[in-house]
Amino acid sequence: MSAPAGHDLSGIIKWCAREEWRPRVDAVMAEHFEPAMEAFGLTFEGMDDALGGSWAITLWGCAFEDFLTRRFGPDDENPVEAYLRRRGWKERVMARAYMSALQTSVMSLYEVSDIVPGQSFRARDLVRGGEPVLVTERTATRTLKTWDRIAARIVVLDGKSILAGGLLAFTLDGSQALFSRDGSQALFSRLRDDALRGAAGRRGEKRQADALEGWGGSDEDLRRAAPLFTTAWLFDVLPRALRTDTPALFNSDGDEILFHMVNFPLTASTSAEAIESRLNSLAELRQASPTFWNWLGGPSAGRAAPKSAKGVVLNSTMEDGSVVLGTIELRERFVSLSTNSKARAERGTAMLAKALAGLVAQPLTEIQTVEQMKAAPRRDPDETADAIPLELQTKLVHDMLDRQYRALLDEPVPMLGDMSPRAAARSARGRRNLVVWLKYLENHSHHAGDRNDPMATYDFTWLWRELKVEHLRN
Repeated sequence: MSAPAGHDLSGIIKWCAREEWRPRVDAVMAEHFEPAMEAFGLTFEGMDDALGGSWAITLWGCAFEDFLTRRFGPDDENPVEAYLRRRGWKERVMARAYMSALQTSVMSLYEVSDIVPGQSFRARDLVRGGEPVLVTERTATRTLKTWDRIAARIVVLDGKSILAGGLLAFTLDGSQALFSRDGSQALFSRLRDDALRGAAGRRGEKRQADALEGWGGSDEDLRRAAPLFTTAWLFDVLPRALRTDTPALFNSDGDEILFHMVNFPLTASTSAEAIESRLNSLAELRQASPTFWNWLGGPSAGRAAPKSAKGVVLNSTMEDGSVVLGTIELRERFVSLSTNSKARAERGTAMLAKALAGLVAQPLTEIQTVEQMKAAPRRDPDETADAIPLELQTKLVHDMLDRQYRALLDEPVPMLGDMSPRAAARSARGRRNLVVWLKYLENHSHHAGDRNDPMATYDFTWLWRELKVEHLRN
């Protein structure tokens, strides 16, 4: 497993491959990986192939770090203590200190905030509670997003809190399943029961006010539960990695999603003013900028996706409930119609051909599937003069999100127990759920694209303030 200078574990990894330690390493590895391997019918190599990338190294690292905290045999021997006693003279001072820190480390679930790329972030322990800890970290901070949830070991070295090598990024659902009382793996029950057994006889100890509900354990109890984090993560990510039948996507007309771009070339004598005048004469179009129009249908213009179809309905609406059937953009040499189905493309093409007769030539159509759209490289707005400027994209997206979230404040939300956000804000339990929901929205937005993406730059502060829970945003 790779590590920064001073955190090199190659010596102890090689030493633990000796006959006396190898079976113990294998036993710990089995605790981490066998539940998922058996459930999904995979070997360890098969899991690595399914996940792609370098996950085998990360997963093995999580298990090996757990191994370094264990004690074995009648002599209660710890591998770090044994290694440093016999071979420690070969290691640098910083490496010895790092191994000793790992020996007493604990894997826990943390919530990430206050990220300074290349420098640090704050980590709030979602199991044991307490104030967020400032963690010095260079690499992970370049990919982590605010409110991410990670399973990791935080150790103190040379007066600074740092991450150990094994880090697992959890989805919200995956992290909640870890502590679910009725999940398929009963992970919360096992973690809680371990804690309660270990806490017996430790009466009088105070529990952190913001610790996991039902958690009454010690660091030793949590240390023994390390394999559960790996298991929970694998049970969350493997089903998606192994999925071969992705659900079909439908628009609000019930048509399967198939992206169409219809480009009408402008004739030599056509002016932008003439195109704008013709387009503004169409009742179905609503102009958003001098070169951009939304093509709208009524609030009840579409039918639902067929009930027999297994899929997801995607719908885009304006503030008044009008369905966005497509968009029209005036570029330097084309008028471009963008829609998400064949039927809409045919309707829109006929509409524009009639309205722009004499101003445009025969259209050319580009078609992309959802998979092709995802695989296509993102277009840089600065690379082409006829793209929508980033400032306009940002304003349009932010205005749309403002309207969407404003309307949602009084609508039932499943994550809030089918209560509206305003109703949830009236009780202590509701506010706790509200904070989780708001952090989920914000985190999901941050993961939408690069740092300049309009989705990623949306500011959720007003929502926290509107619901009077801004003081809980930590």
